[in-house]
Amino acid sequence: MASQQTPLPSLEPSALTKLIESASASGNPLAATTIQILHNLQHQHLWTFLQIHDISTTSNATDPNTPDSIAFNDPQTLISGIPPHRVYTHPDEQLYMLDKGIAEDDLRPERLFVIPTAQGQKWSLRRMAAAFDSLAALEVSENEEAVSSNESVDPEKAKKLDEYYERKERARETKEWGTRRALLAMTNRGMGGEGTVVYYVVQEGDVKPRQN
Repeated sequence: MASQQTPLPSLEPSALTKLIESASASGNPLAATTIQILHNLQHQHLWTFLQIHDISTTSNATDPNTPDSIAFNDPQTLISGIPPHRVYTHPDEQLYMLDKGIAEDDLRPERLFVIPTAQGQKWSLRRMAAAFDSLAALEVSENEEAVSSNESVDPEKAKKLDEYYERKERARETKEWGTRRALLAMTNRGMGGEGTVVYYVVQEGDVKPRQN
């Protein structure tokens, strides 16, 4: 007597899969990558106040002989949000904070920008420079992004923080504490890719080597 096999129940796609499928249907080939990385930032790394910004990296000076000339004109997006902890602090800024007795927890949260990419996506220095040009136009002043203030700390600490932010603004103009920076987020979406997202700190322009 032949045995009957019970059919396996159909599996519902995950919430992330549904998000990626809905983004892919928008016609933007990079929308799914952006949504996946935003989901990773929100649920794996606990970022808050996340936003997606549409930018243009199209250049009239694109050389048709350049290998990435076609990809250079693809629609692009940036993600911005506030991480739970600082991702990177310039060594000279760290020295200033140590000298003044300022801890990372004393500082107000800072909005950070993320460049979403997928493994195998073509990039160049020119294309990265275009992304940083758009980033500069999207940056929001720290005063507008402040979630906390100095009112809850003692007057001496508040004075140190005011001096720190004044010093930081001067360093931003002179680039003493490094150039503008962002995170390059790369997800593995190729054949057999498990969707892992890896983040790299990238900085605008030349970075002066440090002497130990």
